[in-house]
Amino acid sequence: MQRRALHLSLLAGLLAVSGFVSAQTRWDLPAAYPATNFHTVNMTQFAADVDKATAGKLKITVHANASLFKAPEIKRAVQGGQAQLGEILLVNFQNEWQPFGADGLPFLADSYDESMKLYRAQKPLLEKKLAEQGMMLLYSVAWPPQGIYSKKPINSVADLKGIKWRAYSPTTARIAELIGAQPVTVQAAEFSQALATGVVESTMTSGATGVDSKLFEHLKFYYDVQAWLPKNAVIANKKAFDALDKATQDALIKAAAAAETRGWAESRKVNTTTLETLKANGMTVTPPSAQLKADMKKVGDTIMKEWLEKSGAEGKAIVDAFNR
Repeated sequence: MQRRALHLSLLAGLLAVSGFVSAQTRWDLPAAYPATNFHTVNMTQFAADVDKATAGKLKITVHANASLFKAPEIKRAVQGGQAQLGEILLVNFQNEWQPFGADGLPFLADSYDESMKLYRAQKPLLEKKLAEQGMMLLYSVAWPPQGIYSKKPINSVADLKGIKWRAYSPTTARIAELIGAQPVTVQAAEFSQALATGVVESTMTSGATGVDSKLFEHLKFYYDVQAWLPKNAVIANKKAFDALDKATQDALIKAAAAAETRGWAESRKVNTTTLETLKANGMTVTPPSAQLKADMKKVGDTIMKEWLEKSGAEGKAIVDAFNR
């Protein structure tokens, strides 16, 4: 009798465990940036908020630093269901659909307030496009404004001619062409190695990426041109979302809204602290000369004209809504 009671007890325990496992949903969230990057820290908090709000029913694992999928593969992984969630840099996918690159257009939106205004103009089209692809936008957060890093002093665009320029998007590659630099495509996770081996000598990116990749170990100058504020977006596979019960869906949406608000506030803070870190590590951080700013504005005008031609009615709708 005792043995039978023990068996029944063990069986009940196993059933309880299997019932718990089946009731618990586990999602993966691949990301391209280090665990210490403010976007990743924000995502980790988002995952913790979802876990708490659902009482452990939905558990999200953040895979930082391109450890699960490389940056260009994340969107396809979410679309194909290999990952339920993913964080992408929107401008990376401009060649697929031009409006993905709206927030990478030089000097269209060059402050946090302007960037948020552009996001509001861009968001309805983003949501529609992602829905067509079987995905949904959960939230989006801007990077700090982009500046120019270089090994040598730069007073005008002429000083960048022939330089090996790290490109991370179609626009940054096009800028290289227009200024006579050599574009080299390098993802964030490989950036430090590319600098150490001389594959790259210059780039346009934020103070945050400068600190993440320790650019001060290889480059000596940062020109705070504040050209644009590209955005990361956390996207979800729509089928995976639809498979959740209503309470879990609501908890996910609520946590995403909180992550968006928190992320934008953190980005503003990070913009100040990372520029201070660059200075503290011996980098010269300075505004661009009047000539460099004027030269870059001309480059920006050319890129905007080309983008509007390629993006057609959708691009015009975004810019018109932004300029209202």
